[in-house]
Amino acid sequence: MNRCTRVAGVADALGHNFARRNASFKCPKCRLETVFCPWAWGSYHLCWRIFCPMREYKIRNDLERAVIDGFALPLGIAPINLPSPTQGYTLEFHEGEDGDPDTFSFHIVTSHDRMLGLVREALGLLPEQVTPIMEVGSRDAYRSVDVFMGREEISFEAFLEIWEGFEPVIMEDASIGVGANAEEPFVEVFLDSWKGLLVHVAADNKETVERMLRRHSLHEVEETWPDSLDEVLSPPSHVRDVLAIEDDQSPDLDEVLLQVRECWGLELDVDPDTNVDDAGRELGSTLWHSIAVCLDLNSDESSDHPSGGYITFWITAKNTAEVEQLARERLQKENRWLLQSFYTLDRVAFDERPEALDHLPMKGRKSEVHLVEEDPWG
Repeated sequence: MNRCTRVAGVADALGHNFARRNASFKCPKCRLETVFCPWAWGSYHLCWRIFCPMREYKIRNDLERAVIDGFALPLGIAPINLPSPTQGYTLEFHEGEDGDPDTFSFHIVTSHDRMLGLVREALGLLPEQVTPIMEVGSRDAYRSVDVFMGREEISFEAFLEIWEGFEPVIMEDASIGVGANAEEPFVEVFLDSWKGLLVHVAADNKETVERMLRRHSLHEVEETWPDSLDEVLSPPSHVRDVLAIEDDQSPDLDEVLLQVRECWGLELDVDPDTNVDDAGRELGSTLWHSIAVCLDLNSDESSDHPSGGYITFWITAKNTAEVEQLARERLQKENRWLLQSFYTLDRVAFDERPEALDHLPMKGRKSEVHLVEEDPWG
């Protein structure tokens, strides 16, 4: 087989007609030319040895988009007493240090019905090689946001293929932020969870961004969202799910984001050999909950639909490196599953442990696997 990606069963669920949908590009890992369709039932990346079932996702059609004084919000934000922002952008100068260039960052806020066109034009500022970035609201007991970074640079063409495939989720879900950056030339384009757009460029590209924003009738303002929002006692809005869960075959957000992570080669941006909270405090040993995507060692690898499973672990460990080591050792001992990647990997407060682990002591636990559950597919 001379392709990096084998695709089975195109499911054009959303009806979007992206001109570049089936464009050829080189795999960011093995550099072989391939054709990738992000709506495929499944993809088997031969160079990464990764298999995941890619199930069709749909955006809910029962949500009414909130509009505040003419400002349309993403479907994932439901206002409670949220004021309308001032549409435009704020500008911040950053002086370069240690030989780095001076830069400007633009934070742009505009109504959702205008944002998509702006985002697509802003992505055009990125060069031929980029590093994808994704931020997700964290379930981890000691971290508020999970930041995922590309293992290595990929081609802009490959980045854009995946962006377009998941664009409806990226644009509507208020728990995720997605973008990319590059060093040569320095540029970052990032759509945050509130669907504000951050464009960060070297000083000599400032006028290029300003011209782009003028084409969209956007100008510099003193503030976009009121600063007073940071001082309110009760939340002015709440986040709601945007993916339709119709049956057991409907992927949830975790599954969709796993596909994005695998397609872009994203890894959690934490030091695997430490265990600290958001404030940088060392936590020592903690309880971890992880779900691993595994390939069944007894399945036929030549099949278009290899068998696999989601394997859930409850582990006490000192850091993520030890979690992965203990999980792999446990699977090797059983000799049935080959660990491909981690679907989730979160620390859990001791009081939130499942009933099956009620017997665990709060302190003095050694590093070990406490509980394993299997959920096969195929």
